[in-house]
Amino acid sequence: MLFTTASALAATLFAGLVSAQTPVGFTPAVEARLEVIYGTKATIEPGTRFTKTETARQPTIGTSDVALNGTYVWLLIGINSPSNFQNPSSGPRRTNLHALITGFKFSGQTVSVAGVSNPIYTLTSSSTGPITYVGPSPPAENPPYAHKYVSLLYETPEGFNVTRQQVGQTFGFNLTTFVDTVGLTAAPVRASYISVAA
Repeated sequence: MLFTTASALAATLFAGLVSAQTPVGFTPAVEARLEVIYGTKATIEPGTRFTKTETARQPTIGTSDVALNGTYVWLLIGINSPSNFQNPSSGPRRTNLHALITGFKFSGQTVSVAGVSNPIYTLTSSSTGPITYVGPSPPAENPPYAHKYVSLLYETPEGFNVTRQQVGQTFGFNLTTFVDTVGLTAAPVRASYISVAA
């Protein structure tokens, strides 16, 4: 009986880890997956590794289970950027906002990507901001360090608008303050994260 209970507990914990689309300890935790595609490579699993070259251009985002029918804001946040670029392995880690783009909607199109079993319902936006995409560019560290970048997708109400001033600092970006400032009261509807090393 003890083995069965322990096995069930382990299976439950493993399922929780597998279903989390955000890194362990990241808040808010999100279970619904956002597909993030750089070129022809997708986030097959949370934390998929990419290179700086692969992530130089803004990715395509979407969903593979159902087409979303709202309007959304997409954020890409580096969650463990070094605060000391001269000696990146020393000092505290900080957040760095790499993109905050409003107006994403279902494009009416799907794409197929290797490793993703279903077609991806793509989301597109004619907006480029208020924070235009800047690709991950972590510095070389010794020992090598994989930096994590979290994509969050929030549904936005009719008439939603964000100014550059409302975003605040990009280096040291505070997600909690931002969502409170702009009135995003609901949790993100989708998320994903990638790892990028120098």
